[in-house]
Amino acid sequence: MKIHKIQGDISSEVAKSFKDSIAIDTEATGLLIPERDKLSLVQICSEGGDAYVIQPDRTNYKMPNLVSVLENDKIQKIGHFLRFDKSALEYFLKCKIKNIFCTKIASKICRTYTDSHGLKNLVQEFCNKKLDKNQGSSDWNKNINDLNDKQLEYAANDVIYLHKIKNELEKMLIREERMDIYKKCIEFLDTRIELDQKGFKFSIFEH
Repeated sequence: MKIHKIQGDISSEVAKSFKDSIAIDTEATGLLIPERDKLSLVQICSEGGDAYVIQPDRTNYKMPNLVSVLENDKIQKIGHFLRFDKSALEYFLKCKIKNIFCTKIASKICRTYTDSHGLKNLVQEFCNKKLDKNQGSSDWNKNINDLNDKQLEYAANDVIYLHKIKNELEKMLIREERMDIYKKCIEFLDTRIELDQKGFKFSIFEH
């Protein structure tokens, strides 16, 4: 795997190279978006391809080439806990991400034999790899050229396994006859994100 460091936006050539699906993830200054924190990095990876770690221009967040990919409904966007990443990308990049697959939602619906639904757990089960999450609490806002190899590897690892995980979870959803309920959860995700952004981060369905 090769990790490409990019400042600003991907090139139009890179954007055109993505065909059927990409894996996507983000890093931010914290979890309170949009109230306090900002989008710091975007990581993407095509199936079997290299990883791209992209640092947006935080003065304007203009990334038209990446946005063209995110809004292309012919390209599926695979992510883990897209409730956060989709919200952050749409808020800062002023776009609408189409055609998504969330591995965390899928895992919770079909892997009912466990309460462990983190990316680290899925990578261990489906890819037989152990992720090192020690770099998660990093200063992702510093210049991308100042990020060390361990930090770049951490960022890339959040996307390079997602295609494999998605394929395995899709098989399980079909086997357990839970694909319909999964799709309904994905349809609701936009509403869940809107509730988050309006301050309703708790479950409105609780007693």
